[in-house]
Amino acid sequence: MKKIFIPALLLMAAASCTKLDVAVESQFTPSNFPTTPESFIAATGPVYTQLRSIYGVEYWRMQELSTDEAIIPARDGNYDDGGQYRFLHLHTWNPDHPNVKSNWEWGFGGINTCNRIISLFEAAPESNAKKMSIAEMRTMRALFYYFMMDLYGNVPIISSFPVSTPPKTAPRTEVFGFIEKELREALPSLSAAAGQQTYGRPTKWMAFALLEKLYLNAQYYTGQPKFTETVAMADSVLDKARTIYSLDADYNTVFAPENGPLTKETIFAVPYDANLADGNHFTRFGLHTSLQAKYNIPFRPSIALSTIKEFYQKFNLTGDVRNNTWLAGPQFENDGSPIIIKSTKKGVDASYSGSDGAAAVNYHLNFTPEMTLVKPATMDVGNDELGKAKGVRSIKFYPDRNANPSTRYQGNDMPVFRLADVMMMKAEAILRGAAATTVNGELQTPLVLVNKIRARAKAPAMTAVSLNDLLDERAREFAWEGWRRNDLIRFGRFEDAWGFKNNTDPNKRIYPVPTSERSLNPNLVQNPGY
Repeated sequence: MKKIFIPALLLMAAASCTKLDVAVESQFTPSNFPTTPESFIAATGPVYTQLRSIYGVEYWRMQELSTDEAIIPARDGNYDDGGQYRFLHLHTWNPDHPNVKSNWEWGFGGINTCNRIISLFEAAPESNAKKMSIAEMRTMRALFYYFMMDLYGNVPIISSFPVSTPPKTAPRTEVFGFIEKELREALPSLSAAAGQQTYGRPTKWMAFALLEKLYLNAQYYTGQPKFTETVAMADSVLDKARTIYSLDADYNTVFAPENGPLTKETIFAVPYDANLADGNHFTRFGLHTSLQAKYNIPFRPSIALSTIKEFYQKFNLTGDVRNNTWLAGPQFENDGSPIIIKSTKKGVDASYSGSDGAAAVNYHLNFTPEMTLVKPATMDVGNDELGKAKGVRSIKFYPDRNANPSTRYQGNDMPVFRLADVMMMKAEAILRGAAATTVNGELQTPLVLVNKIRARAKAPAMTAVSLNDLLDERAREFAWEGWRRNDLIRFGRFEDAWGFKNNTDPNKRIYPVPTSERSLNPNLVQNPGY
């Protein structure tokens, strides 16, 4: 089994930051506190269970469906689900949006679970395992706080368990400082090991990568640029861990069903397993039903998820293997024969008005980048065969033939931080004003760093690189990995028009505090514009 880190599911389920009356349950007593590395790891299981619970679906939607990278249109009413995906695309969400609510509960559920486990560990006998485990939990708490600060801006800072009074909203600058302090204080006690031993758990290198991401966005988060610090954090990985991490020779293996601790590029991932650690639903939501046989998918996909024409057009570099992560145009079986759908003239095209609409037709499946709407008010592309085939489909997280046929979950792990991102963030920080640095005898300019990424992708080398070039390169390299919203905001492009969206409201850069949370906690302050 490729999964190494799927800890025991211990302790109570997580609660959101305003549910303060939850009974404290624990399997630990003073006589059986964790004392061995294995027992500490097992006790931290609920944190990682919480992380993976919605990271690959509802959190991903908040970061990707609100951008040009991904879209779920309605198809004759199917997949409308109350308009929630349409609202994300159009930037018309409000405090009652289901993902706004679920992500808040998820993030603070993770934070409270970290706080609870830290409080338990602090009472355990002193040991190196105790120090490292507390450092790991502080790092995971910082990660959850990073997600919450990025999504919601000003959020409460909670660092103890249980909480006796409803927490107050803290300014984003204070949350930024809390995250930075937590990571820097945890770093000395984190493991420097990588691979099977620490896969799916925070290490020094994960903390450096998270600090790098924090500093790269500091100008937006706090008004104070920290690009020199961004480069320093990148070099902490690129120099000190250069014998540990490397770009995988095959880009596709980083996202394959068999990815895992042997992937040399992944610094921190959310491990998924089709049966033991569910949460990855890319094939279920993204692939057309008529592709089931070609990819040996053990369930019927739902055709909902795709990308838009403008984004797909960025994948235009000659020889770039990343182009192959998308399915566009006529589709063929593995033996080269066309994928045929038996239908009727009316079934293929609902607008057909001839008297022979019931005549049989063999339709060759053809994914079209254009997504013409038949019902603009509900962002509906229709549910005839042409409508079902509208939109380019992603196979970046390649279909897992061993997916669970009943739950439709697949086993591809999702990278959160990988070496390519460390390199690209460093390149961007230098373009924004930091000095280039030398690592292992190599002067790492933005051009050098970006061309390393391009060389692995078998794309043409660049002769010069600008910030706009780098944003496009990030789109190609990190498509559907959950960073596009973060990137567009940092580049001042989140208010651009794309697809069917033309909302330019800058208040949409952060999500609102959910109505349900404010009704429970009057100390929470709503974000501007909501």
